[in-house]
Amino acid sequence: MKILGISAFYHDSAAALIIDGTIIAAAQEERFTRKKHDFEFPENAIDYCLKSENLKPADLDYIVFYDKPFLKFERILETYLQYAPLGFKSFIQAIPLWLKQKLWIKSLIQDALNGAECPILFPEHHQTHAASAFYPSPFQEAAIITTDGVGEWTTTSIGFGKDNKLELLKEIHFPHSLGLLYSAFTYYTGFKVNSGEYKVMGLAPYGEPRYVQTILDNIIDIKEDGSFRLHMEYFNYCAGLTMTNRKFAKLFGGPARKSEAELTQREMDLARSVQEVIEIVMLKMARYTKKLTGAKNLCLAGGVALNCVANGILLRENIFDNIWIQPAAGDAGGALGAALAVWYDHLDNPRKTDGKQDSQFGSYLGPEYKDEEINAFLKKHDLPFTKLEDKIFYPKVAQLLAEENIIGWFQGKMEFGPRALGGRSIIGDARSTDMQKKMNLKIKYRESFRPFAPSILNEHVSDYFEIDRESPYMLLVADVQKNLRREMTEDQKKLFGIEKLNIVRSDIPAITHVDYSARIQTIHKETNPRYWNLIKSFHEQTGCPVIVNTSFNVRGEPIVCSPLDAYKCFMRTEMDYLVMGNYVLDKKAQPKFVDDINWQEEFELD
Repeated sequence: MKILGISAFYHDSAAALIIDGTIIAAAQEERFTRKKHDFEFPENAIDYCLKSENLKPADLDYIVFYDKPFLKFERILETYLQYAPLGFKSFIQAIPLWLKQKLWIKSLIQDALNGAECPILFPEHHQTHAASAFYPSPFQEAAIITTDGVGEWTTTSIGFGKDNKLELLKEIHFPHSLGLLYSAFTYYTGFKVNSGEYKVMGLAPYGEPRYVQTILDNIIDIKEDGSFRLHMEYFNYCAGLTMTNRKFAKLFGGPARKSEAELTQREMDLARSVQEVIEIVMLKMARYTKKLTGAKNLCLAGGVALNCVANGILLRENIFDNIWIQPAAGDAGGALGAALAVWYDHLDNPRKTDGKQDSQFGSYLGPEYKDEEINAFLKKHDLPFTKLEDKIFYPKVAQLLAEENIIGWFQGKMEFGPRALGGRSIIGDARSTDMQKKMNLKIKYRESFRPFAPSILNEHVSDYFEIDRESPYMLLVADVQKNLRREMTEDQKKLFGIEKLNIVRSDIPAITHVDYSARIQTIHKETNPRYWNLIKSFHEQTGCPVIVNTSFNVRGEPIVCSPLDAYKCFMRTEMDYLVMGNYVLDKKAQPKFVDDINWQEEFELD
């Protein structure tokens, strides 16, 4: 039984393939088109999923789209009518696209997958989020919370899953949305909505929670059960082209920060404040969910589930014994959830877990390039390289890391979801006091305040961080162990904002945020043996089982997918080495790189 799931037209379009209930392949469209957060119909991602198993459209048994377009259109029309005549400009921009494309998903799918004669199904948006959270989880039964911007009408749901069924028990509807609240502050602090929210999360520790009470008194009404209502007179997203309005600006002392303008203490304090409000809501909601369902386990999905700081707090509060979070928690994961919902709920197939291992295979579900393909690429372009046998490969690359070189690491299958997990990563020495600054400014070309994540051998995670369990998907934040921290001087404690940035706070300063926290990724030999072997070799040489891991891309671009993408990113930045498969490329040995039409033509041919 072959089921193809599709998400498209809002942000992060994706496709996923499951066969007889096993997750086979999944990828976001942006990785192929090189358009960040590409929302177009995922032709390339679908093509990859089918080719991964040598399938044709006619081989499919079901195709599933991740929401109900007509129900979403109903919400948009009702919202515009409610606010009319306000929002006319927004209305005339949105409606033609709906009438031309978004309403006719079934026809579009039939045209794109010519030859497919199978049923095309349309579950609801938050049903697919819930399915993506529960069905791949290691739990036979669990409570489920989904929280995002908005689906059709639902913005937040509480559900319960057992065996092969799940049910949504409670919902909060548009315009009241935790995701849109966070996006409003993302917009107001000068970052791009639907992509800059994680920047707000990273900025929060530099600020003080001085606006929390202002938000609670004016912006959001939170009940004890975690349900909430937004005071809509402060927002513009229902009918306008911006997230916030003049009343919002007056409440917080001025207009929204312009993109790329200097960050001030106000933006840092706003980031900290909205982050704490999100945490308040999530904790109340989790406690109510526990009371409602009695479940020991919790599954999370929806864009807000990517807020790893809030997830870490949920974990530390011990409301649930265990938490599992869908690594592609946003709209991309809806493609996977849609396919799984058909297999389990619609077709009533049995589901059995071991209570320990999830069924997402580390989320390594994207394209893979064998050494022969990498070799062909390198030779075609006459690029100098060294090929190392496994016996010396890991010690040599580990030595390069220990010498504080920055390495582009291109191995195995590409990750599904927004995080680089050791398949398409840029890596460095976590012990280096200069690594964070160098990576941000010379490699990623992004804001200096942004923290980096540690990759650590799972066997050693509790030795370095205050966490007692694995975190394979980089979705939990925990503090660095106290014995590894370096206390600040009295003068350092007086610093504010970005002044805090360059203080060495621990024995692994490159991944220690200003509040002594880190966004942890545990590495497992079972799911990523090459990455595990590299870090093991680094540990043997240095005594440290932790390295820096950030996504293999530069600011504004998607994570790399192909050897060509990797080489172009390598040459455009100040990375020292590129390691693809067993091939090691030294930047100093490379010919002068001219990003001309010949490279572009090759990408188009690929």
